[in-house]
Amino acid sequence: MKTKSFILIEAAAVIGIILTILITVITSFADDYKSITDNVLRLHILANSDSDSDQELKLKVRDEILKETSSIFEASADINAAKAAAAAALPEIERIAKETVIANGYDYPVYAELTKMQFDTRVYGDITMPAGEYDAIRITIGEAEGKNWWCVMFPPLCIPAVIADEPIEVFNGVLDESEEDILTNPQKYEARFFILDLINDIKSE
Repeated sequence: MKTKSFILIEAAAVIGIILTILITVITSFADDYKSITDNVLRLHILANSDSDSDQELKLKVRDEILKETSSIFEASADINAAKAAAAAALPEIERIAKETVIANGYDYPVYAELTKMQFDTRVYGDITMPAGEYDAIRITIGEAEGKNWWCVMFPPLCIPAVIADEPIEVFNGVLDESEEDILTNPQKYEARFFILDLINDIKSE
């Protein structure tokens, strides 16, 4: 017959095994999560306001930028090359945005910058981009107090998603299978996202 102390030892051992498994799973998930945020370059456009005309203008700026810059990131081998291409293209991107604003009868100031910024979880077609800090090309129009529009410039999802509705294939070679699965099947990882968010909240306090 097992003694009380022996039962407690057994229970502690089982709990230890479970905790070890959970830590291993969360650590692996955290590595994939960081790989996603570290290897994606986003485009973020902020409208002057939420008025219909300003939101329409934002989309016109988007369309012109995507049309004129469609080839810039296609040749990028990795995120560092993509950021270098973005930095070199910033003056051109800002010029396109400014000219589009003026052509539509507005005199709003327009600025383009390459920055690192926090994003909430966002759904983009069949892809769910997890919340986190990403490198981004940020374009502000006027007061930049309106709703934003965003997409992924590298891997180059913006053009395929807007034009051909076929975003996920271009992740090949940039993100591995487990990382792609996080983006396309986020419901499988809800518990892990929750735990990781708790950990990040504790770290930030």
